[in-house]
Amino acid sequence: MTKRFSPGQLVLMVVALAFAVIWLAPIAWAVATSLKPESETTKIPLQWFGSELTLDSYRLVLGTGGIVKWAINSTVTSLVVTFLTVLFSAMAAYGFARTQFKGQRGLLAVILAGIMVPPQVLMAPLFAEMVALGLVDTWWSIILPQVAAPLIVYILYKFFQDVPPELEQAAFVDGAGRWRVFFTIVLPLSRPVLAAVSIYTFIGSWNNFLWPFLVSTDPNTMTLPVGLANVVQGTFGLRYAQIMASVVLAGLPLLVIFVLFQRQIVRGVAHTGLAGQ
Repeated sequence: MTKRFSPGQLVLMVVALAFAVIWLAPIAWAVATSLKPESETTKIPLQWFGSELTLDSYRLVLGTGGIVKWAINSTVTSLVVTFLTVLFSAMAAYGFARTQFKGQRGLLAVILAGIMVPPQVLMAPLFAEMVALGLVDTWWSIILPQVAAPLIVYILYKFFQDVPPELEQAAFVDGAGRWRVFFTIVLPLSRPVLAAVSIYTFIGSWNNFLWPFLVSTDPNTMTLPVGLANVVQGTFGLRYAQIMASVVLAGLPLLVIFVLFQRQIVRGVAHTGLAGQ
């Protein structure tokens, strides 16, 4: 039997399709432009495809010699940021969800207020702090400011509130301490949400451009977005095929991550405890 959709469902499907086209069109244009001969990227009228498909722009970008180093830098810094952010955010969130201490409400309010502070406001004092600590042009200058993530703390805090306390109490009766309960019971139960926030954190760190751009002037410490931006500005000028090839190469790892872990992302969103908030 053919499934019939209600008028409301049809409207939602049309709206979703329209948004999908809006979001995918720039990506399709970037890929198509990167495959054109350079002389045809500014041809009027604009055309989706050139007279031939060529990988010359990718060869030129990959031939700069620095892209592999920048990709490694982005991978390492993003993995470290993800690990430290999720670990410390989970510890803070569990402390707020399961322990009582003086000033708890006020401290939680301060952390949640951090969600409303634009990161750009903090860049000047953070940069001054990195200079004072001598961390400029090191991986730590890129990593440490990104570890403080109030939104991740809030998401995990809401999730930990829904974890049955009876499981922890049974472990306490068996002689387990708070740390053991946290690492052997609470964290394993939190795998879906931890996977989701880990993926979001990794993607955010990988895409982060402004802060690494401010603290990285040494090509050996640049991340991939910063390195490609410098190459485009310094060598390629306005060679649009190579610019689009750089964009595609920078975004390709994130696309692979999303395809591989999309199920974990959906499960994590369903388990964050934010539904209906």
